[in-house]
Amino acid sequence: MHPLLARPARLLLVVAIAALFGVPLAWILKLLGPRPWAAALAFAVPLQIISGFIVLSAWWVCRRHPISGPGAWRAVAVQLGAALQTTSIRTALGTFWALALDRWLYAGLSRADMYRDLFVMFVTGIPIYLLSAGGHYLFLAFEASHEAERRVLETQVGAREAELRALRAQLNPHFLFNSLNSINALVGSDPEGARRMCEGLGDFLRRTLALGARDEVTLGEELALVERYLGIEQVRFGDRLRVERAVDPDAAVCRVPPLLLQPLVENAIKHGIQDCVAGGVIRIEAKRAGGSLRLVVENPVDPDAPARRGEGVGLANVQRRLEVFGARESQLSASREGDTFRVLLMLPAVADGALAEASRG
Repeated sequence: MHPLLARPARLLLVVAIAALFGVPLAWILKLLGPRPWAAALAFAVPLQIISGFIVLSAWWVCRRHPISGPGAWRAVAVQLGAALQTTSIRTALGTFWALALDRWLYAGLSRADMYRDLFVMFVTGIPIYLLSAGGHYLFLAFEASHEAERRVLETQVGAREAELRALRAQLNPHFLFNSLNSINALVGSDPEGARRMCEGLGDFLRRTLALGARDEVTLGEELALVERYLGIEQVRFGDRLRVERAVDPDAAVCRVPPLLLQPLVENAIKHGIQDCVAGGVIRIEAKRAGGSLRLVVENPVDPDAPARRGEGVGLANVQRRLEVFGARESQLSASREGDTFRVLLMLPAVADGALAEASRG
């Protein structure tokens, strides 16, 4: 069905526009042959309304014969043929309408006047159809452009989702490798601790799958996941692992990409606590300042520990997740000051509305 015929409001619009086109046509007819305005309008307006629906046939012709590409000249020829056909139909209808008016409403026009009016109808019908065809081609071009934009957007969304899945798939084996090494270290010296660590790991992985499947989570949910991870590592390191937390309530309700902090905390343990004989303190800080969310993870560094050549999955994964998340204003920086390694994350502070209201209440 033609788009303009799909809704009653659009149908009325077609009628109104066609009727308006009938007014200048009536004016031309009145100039060519003296007659009352009522007679000229009675002939031109109803016929123009019918013609308005006839020229909508250009919609199907334009769709079947696009004006671009190798068939452009063929499309032009087809449109000219269609213009002659629709104009002939318009003129034939005008003949019957002129005879009806002459018989029942406004008599007095000579045959020569009628032939002249029909000639005007035929001549004006061709540009009216071609104008309709041009409008339909423009509409189809706009529709094709809109469809192309929609496909590009769907492709971008699909690529973003695929990349997120790839990043999650990259992160999970990385974490499992480290966790299994930790469990292996405890099997001989502390079997009970290894069992508790396996239980904690199972619970952690279940929650990781639940949160990782979402596009975004609140910082509070992310921190709860980090707490379960720290509980696993606490079994292994005992008193060597200590954690300080400074989390503002306003920051906890902000939305962040899932699994954002866990790899940073994992790096802090692997490259910090694990290398320090006496262990140390991991500090997690989260503050909201205006429109920004500030996250900090700090860990001690043993200056005498040999340099590790890891795969760099942690920081690189976090950086890429920020990019895919679409937070263009986000920043990730890592620095070492003395015996402290510090990772700073700056993100736009977008709060979950319901949780924000609850925290203020």
